[in-house]
Amino acid sequence: MKFLRNLLAAILGCLIAFGILFFMFFLFAALLGSVEEGPKVRENSILEMQFAEPISDYEGSTDSDPFASLFEAGQGLDEILHAISVAKTDDKIKGISINTGFLMAGMAQTQEIRRALEDFKDSGKFIYAYSDYYTQKDYYLASISDSIYLNPQGIMDFKGLATEVLFFKDLQEKSGIKIEVIRHGKYKSAVEPYLSNTMSEENRQQISELISSLWNSMADEMALSRGMQLANINVIADTLGGRTPDYAKKSGLIDEIGYFDEYENLLKDAMGIALDDKLNYVAFDDYAKLVRRRNLKSGKEKIAVIYAQGEIIYGEGNKDFIGQGIMTKALKKARQNENIKAVVLRVNSPGGVSLTSDIIWREVALTKQVKPVVVSFGNVAASGGYYIAVGADKIFAEPTTITGSIGVFGTIPNISELAGNMGINAEQVGTNKNSVDYSLFEPMTDTFRNQILESIEDTYDTFLNRVAEGRNMNIEAVDAIAQGRVWSGIDAQRLGLVDELGDLEAAIEAAAELAGVTTYGIRKYPVYKSDFELLMEDFGGSKVKLGQAIIKEEIGAEAYQAFKDLKQMSQQKGVHTRMPFTLNIK
Repeated sequence: MKFLRNLLAAILGCLIAFGILFFMFFLFAALLGSVEEGPKVRENSILEMQFAEPISDYEGSTDSDPFASLFEAGQGLDEILHAISVAKTDDKIKGISINTGFLMAGMAQTQEIRRALEDFKDSGKFIYAYSDYYTQKDYYLASISDSIYLNPQGIMDFKGLATEVLFFKDLQEKSGIKIEVIRHGKYKSAVEPYLSNTMSEENRQQISELISSLWNSMADEMALSRGMQLANINVIADTLGGRTPDYAKKSGLIDEIGYFDEYENLLKDAMGIALDDKLNYVAFDDYAKLVRRRNLKSGKEKIAVIYAQGEIIYGEGNKDFIGQGIMTKALKKARQNENIKAVVLRVNSPGGVSLTSDIIWREVALTKQVKPVVVSFGNVAASGGYYIAVGADKIFAEPTTITGSIGVFGTIPNISELAGNMGINAEQVGTNKNSVDYSLFEPMTDTFRNQILESIEDTYDTFLNRVAEGRNMNIEAVDAIAQGRVWSGIDAQRLGLVDELGDLEAAIEAAAELAGVTTYGIRKYPVYKSDFELLMEDFGGSKVKLGQAIIKEEIGAEAYQAFKDLKQMSQQKGVHTRMPFTLNIK
């Protein structure tokens, strides 16, 4: 009977396995067919720009992976900019229609897209924009358009920038779960929410100056595009002069109020077709996939662009986190490849583990000994994100880049109060005086605190020296603008923390000039595994992602972000060079 049962189980297992393989075969065939068929662009088409997914600097997929474009949810800034560039000279594309809502991109990313659209307009082609709801970031992007439409019942959010910081001191006292904090830098306020219930004057000052600089950069560009004075932009923001469609039009923020069908009549007029004719739209993401290999720079000599995006962790790293594993491999490949003449490191990171930052800094230094290294900063290149870049030959930042934050802190969770309230007592036994240095269930000792403080001070001194050496400054000058303070790209250039204001393309051109090459191709690193590949490798990981998506859907995006921040801080151990706070600018 046992033999028969095992035999039936084996047969059933084989049938299930064959069923899965059969299903996967047809799924692969269907997907491959859809990839081969691809999107089509007809004559007299309008490129419809909608960004429904989060925008990263780089998705890291390869042309050889047929699943990458089908299973990846995000969009890469590199491919967005390339698609706009191709559309500029594509005779089939007559113009662009921007129809975004709740753009999920950073300020610097939005600024780069806006600059690409401005270049597109130089071709003489039109750009029009329509929305039911303009967030400030959406409007900042749309303001480059020839004409801006708003739904008659639509909403315009235009009031200047603001941000919010949550504090958890009372929560710690009530729960008995405490985050022990040790830091260097009076502006190093990533840990301030665990030390106080209110914002320090130093933190308030740096946040106020930072978001003011970001707003002024945006406002200058919006005023120029709309033919207005900067003072008028601020009056409109102060008086909520765009709070209704009528006010928005009277204030000059928009050109017309109308429904989408009326907006389409504007597009038809721009295309020179009759009102009863049909518009030929091509979705932007489809177009980006279609032209991803078109008009690329070419040549035997290459410029390597290495993307470092996400928080810095200790380990391999992936598309969302910077680890020494993938970064070391990428830098070594670029360094050892004779065809690669220069390296551009694209950094978009708030920082993280100091050890990892130093390992990557060392690889950048080794690469610089062999060939030029230029850095391009994205939305944020703070603390560890600045650390890994400071040894380069040249650093570029966007005006709206958040950078600097030269400071160090350590956080260690402690539940001694909670354990005591629950009747838990922990006893330790060791062989030497300091063999039991710290317990989660006991208050932190002065000896252990001093040990961590010593490590933090050493890391801070190393950080100062790295900056002083890389930026050709003295230690005192660096310390005066360090202390964990963050700066905008504009202020960072003024202070000598970056060399020039410019985008990734400007950094690539600078790298080529330093290398003495005029004709070159681009080689991008690293190549990440697609979500489909990861799904096939680890079904458990997909369950985690599904669970996270469900939680986010239930409690909302802002509450979920606060939950992630609290969880992330409670899990941090050791010494960190990280941006001093999480900015949710709105």
